[in-house]
Amino acid sequence: MLSLPAALGRSVGQLTDPAILKVLAKSIAITLVLLLAIGFAAGAATDALLSSSQFEYGSEIGALVAVLLTVVGGWLLFRIIALAVVQFFADEIVQAVERKHYPEARSSARSLDWREELANSAKSTGRTILVNLGALIVAIPLLLTAIGPAILFFVVNAWLLGRELLDLAWIRHRHSVDARPPIGALERLLLGATIAGLLLVPFVNLLAPVIGAAAACHLVHRKKGTAMAANPDAA
Repeated sequence: MLSLPAALGRSVGQLTDPAILKVLAKSIAITLVLLLAIGFAAGAATDALLSSSQFEYGSEIGALVAVLLTVVGGWLLFRIIALAVVQFFADEIVQAVERKHYPEARSSARSLDWREELANSAKSTGRTILVNLGALIVAIPLLLTAIGPAILFFVVNAWLLGRELLDLAWIRHRHSVDARPPIGALERLLLGATIAGLLLVPFVNLLAPVIGAAAACHLVHRKKGTAMAANPDAA
């Protein structure tokens, strides 16, 4: 599995690329704004609810709820929001990687408009929420094991991340609905687990989605190149 470390190394090495820096700036800014907006909206709703019931210190409690939701919700929602935002800009990341490392592949790539990018982002976000809700039900009996729920959610999100990242790298080169990314299940899971781990590290988690998207692009092209070498007549 040397290809995954190599792909991650190349991705980190390209973080200074102006095109990647542009996506990083946009994705981080939008993600933080959305997280803050959720926190303030929840605080305002709590304030309004307490005020309508004439509860004393309603505004103070509302402000406290806003802070708590911004901090705690930031940890819980960051993975969903950050990936949704990065998926919207995925085409820019993939193009930047291909421009530097795989210029020959650009001629066969599809161009995605904002509608398709938005639809893909919404579909992935919905899948993530539904799968995590399902995992939450399974995790309830595991509460007695203390560490069981944490392991379950890590594995589930590692699987989701691996699928999402490789999908966004593959979609520009998928010319058939039935076509599947040329990456095995184990490698998808390892990529997802690596990025899921990076998302737990403060500050590094801001870079993790972009690193994952770029690494997925390297993996797809490495596998495509291997397949073409084995079968030169492959389309």
